[in-house]
Amino acid sequence: AREGPGGFYRGYFTTVAREIPFSLIQFPLYEGGKKRWSAYQGYQVSAIQAALCGSAAGGFAAAVTTPLDVVKTRLMLGKDAEGVAYKGTMDTVKRIYAEGGANRFLSGLGPRTMWISIG
Repeated sequence: AREGPGGFYRGYFTTVAREIPFSLIQFPLYEGGKKRWSAYQGYQVSAIQAALCGSAAGGFAAAVTTPLDVVKTRLMLGKDAEGVAYKGTMDTVKRIYAEGGANRFLSGLGPRTMWISIG
């Protein structure tokens, strides 16, 4: 409430920047998986088979876009653990890297991939 409407939309553009690559990865993999599976078995995939294709495609897309999700989450939180505010996307990226190098951008990879794969 203290931040007004701007606080409500904090991280919005970073969320969009994460969702676009996610969709560009997920949907072609999903459709390609269904097409290949159908060709392999000689008939249309069942609903369960299509769901498995979606699960695999979503899991892969989630893993690939996890660094974007880490940045988005930090921006939405607004401050680091010491209470120092983030000043935009590039500041957030630099500070995450300073915390733990490239591996820090993979924080939450397992849970994110699993959650998207099952849901």
